[in-house]
Amino acid sequence: MFSSHGAALIQLFRSKTGYDFPAVLRWFAERVDRIILLFDAHKLEISDEFSEAIGALKGNEDKLRVVLNKADMVGTQQLMRVYGALMWSLGKVFGTPEVLRVYIGSFWSEPLMVADNRKLFELEEEDLFADIQNLPRNAALRKLNDLVKRARLVRVHAHIISYLKQEMPSVFRKDNKKKNLIYQLPVIFSKIQLQHNISPGDFPDCAKMQPNLMTALDELLSADISKLMPLLRQEELEAGEQPGVQGGAFIGTRAGPFGEGDPFTMENGEGCEEEEDWVVTKDKPKYDEIFYNLAPSEGKLSGNKAKDWMESSRLPNSVLGRIWKLSDVDHDGMLDDEEFALASHLIEVKLEGHGLPPELPTRLIPPSKRRQKGSDA
Repeated sequence: MFSSHGAALIQLFRSKTGYDFPAVLRWFAERVDRIILLFDAHKLEISDEFSEAIGALKGNEDKLRVVLNKADMVGTQQLMRVYGALMWSLGKVFGTPEVLRVYIGSFWSEPLMVADNRKLFELEEEDLFADIQNLPRNAALRKLNDLVKRARLVRVHAHIISYLKQEMPSVFRKDNKKKNLIYQLPVIFSKIQLQHNISPGDFPDCAKMQPNLMTALDELLSADISKLMPLLRQEELEAGEQPGVQGGAFIGTRAGPFGEGDPFTMENGEGCEEEEDWVVTKDKPKYDEIFYNLAPSEGKLSGNKAKDWMESSRLPNSVLGRIWKLSDVDHDGMLDDEEFALASHLIEVKLEGHGLPPELPTRLIPPSKRRQKGSDA
């Protein structure tokens, strides 16, 4: 991941270490599966250093993804302008007809400053996590594509060296003509391109390769690569269906009104004592007033009603999803008065800057749910 703020590191590394930072980026870009460029919605300018760093990623555009972060700092209309300005700037830097995938969101767990685009942020966040999660599944195909790209590059190198070798005797010990031959490399590339019907994108700047690899490379591109394709299909069939986005910000959020999927199971309350005070008790009257104003049905709030109220906190859906999973202790997809009070307490805790527990400690389990767990045992 590289951001506009990190562009200043280029000058710092150069002054402190003296090495070529763009060259380091190129080295990593060739070896990673995904490259993420991070922009802030309120700071889109691309400095010379950042532009140089992006230029070092040339040839790896298929690995690039762009994240427009802190998008909750602007309204919908301003966000449209920011997005358009970013695409225009990226088009100038990359100079390619391909459009980079840009994910728009606010990737933090604090309340959204402008919540108008909550649904958009949620969908974009899920798409980004799904893209990252699918990297292992596509690893074999990426390796195969990289093998094809490298093989084509070596073949072009071989043609170049072969052509230069044929020309060398006529200019042997004639430095001026040698320099002229090197100077005419673009013309030579054009001749080789037409003669061997090679795509211009396969040509490098300059390299050295052994001409005797031609036969093996042609065999690799024409026969060996085609033999690998059925194996990829077989691997995909054996893998079967993979689960949806999981992990990270989506831990335990795939059930309830903030997502769908298998319920989150927690072995809470084992050995808990009913005598331990419930920390929500002191604020429960306040939460009860809100609960009954939301018109519960048969003593419980449906997921949709609870979702509308919880989203008024402006917390991201990934955080609200975790709160829902912690609060829906009996996993029935609804909240009774105690579970609603627990959800309200956890929202306040989060808004105060505290973290959420991975599972409910005894002091947070509603009293009736403790008795229920004890009777079930």
